[in-house]
Amino acid sequence: MKVPLLDLKLQYQSLKSEIDNALIKVAKSQMLILGEEVEKLENSIAGYVGTRYAVGVSSGTDALLMALMEIEIKPGDEVILPTYSFFATAGVVARLGAIPVFVDSETYTFNINPDKIKPLINAKTKVIIPVHLYGQSAAMDDIMKIAEEFGIPVIEDCAQAIGATYSYGRNVGSIGLMGCFSFYPTKNLGAFGEGGIITTNDETLANKLKQMRNHGMSPKYYHKFIGGNFRLDAIQAAVLNVKLPHLEKWHEARRKNANLYSRLFIEAGLSEREGITEFNTKNPVLLPKAVYRDSGQTNYHIYNQYIIRVDNRDSLRGYLGDHGIGTEIYYPVPFHRQECFSYLDNKDENFPVANFVAEHSLALPIYPELSEEQIVYVVEKIKEFI
Repeated sequence: MKVPLLDLKLQYQSLKSEIDNALIKVAKSQMLILGEEVEKLENSIAGYVGTRYAVGVSSGTDALLMALMEIEIKPGDEVILPTYSFFATAGVVARLGAIPVFVDSETYTFNINPDKIKPLINAKTKVIIPVHLYGQSAAMDDIMKIAEEFGIPVIEDCAQAIGATYSYGRNVGSIGLMGCFSFYPTKNLGAFGEGGIITTNDETLANKLKQMRNHGMSPKYYHKFIGGNFRLDAIQAAVLNVKLPHLEKWHEARRKNANLYSRLFIEAGLSEREGITEFNTKNPVLLPKAVYRDSGQTNYHIYNQYIIRVDNRDSLRGYLGDHGIGTEIYYPVPFHRQECFSYLDNKDENFPVANFVAEHSLALPIYPELSEEQIVYVVEKIKEFI
């Protein structure tokens, strides 16, 4: 049996007529950059996330870069962020000449550990970037409390988490000063190429972001500041406008698949329950855990990825590949171990959780169209290997 890590063709086939019509409409209009499709998407995403404004941009990476440019991050400024994330989170900081300050992960969610943030704050600290990794919110109450105490803005990296909520139903991207989202094709809401969006409740920020994405230009050929070419293509917005109404259904399918994985692993005797953090004979597979932080509305995990941890990760991955099962390793090298950040002289022992996750984690197929038969097959092959 073949079980790819992701099969985008299945999603396209289910929406083919709608998407094709949307593409043809853009082609006929020849309004190819920004325009009414982008404006429609901005209004829809702002409503979905629960912010007053949303600004469509060229990618999730550029969303982060623009957010930092917006608050005028300069060389020598320090930016606090998790050491375990996709490279863009740290890369945009270094591109501006600022200093990324890395923080270890939480045990259960793999998100930034808020208990490790406060000791790192000093006069050079200008922003905190929590990442809502794999579709689960970071501990935003704790993070916002620290940020407010020191007067530091928070930029949320929501690249993997559109639709995820924190306690009492607050959407990620609506809690900090700005939220940065990616529409890369593999995301829960994916375009037909690159795309991103920035959400905010600040009208002044939103207007400046719109100017910034067009080289800082307003009016035409007049530039009060230096921006960049961060515009969103109309064709990407058109595809996203078709997909957005289906997003909640896809979230629920991913959550259903995640619950089935966990139940099958437990029934197979590979794990006693979700959230165990140490290997033993009863728990050769460590399962992810959706964390509920208070008695209010529970967090809503959208499972952009379903991550298990296993002791012989690389050998298991090879075995699954031999049996037609696609997997991925997110992320094998945390930022503090990356060669390009060696100049920061981080001590490896300061990041034990991130190191453990990087060395043992494996992403299994979780996309909405996955069949129960395929999930059963994946669990069977993992048990067979173990």
